[in-house]
Amino acid sequence: MSEKTIQYWVDLSNYDLETADAMLKTKRFLYVGFMAHQTIEKILKAYFVKIRDEVPLYTHNLLILAEKLELLDRLSENQMSLLEKLMPLNIEARYPKYKEELLKSLTHEKCEAILKETKELQKWIKKKLKQN
Repeated sequence: MSEKTIQYWVDLSNYDLETADAMLKTKRFLYVGFMAHQTIEKILKAYFVKIRDEVPLYTHNLLILAEKLELLDRLSENQMSLLEKLMPLNIEARYPKYKEELLKSLTHEKCEAILKETKELQKWIKKKLKQN
């Protein structure tokens, strides 16, 4: 796989992070979490291409991606906690049945924290991309 493919995933991750910021500003809290999940999923897929030199797995499961990249042991407790927080935000945001429940749990403060942690984890993975 090429650097171009890696950059493609990085660019998508950056775009999704910008979208998450925009959603926070407009108080669309459900989509802050969804786009934060997408941000991390896509930066993990960039790292997958870099490390494995193959097409990333067709999964939205952040824990599976991290496991396949042998990152689980290298993630801090906070980073691991973020992955666990983001996982349901990807799925539940897509289905109307769960949206109302999820919306009740997502406050401005909680979304700010999720976004801050997402930016930190994305930055950490980007640093790893440059190291390898």
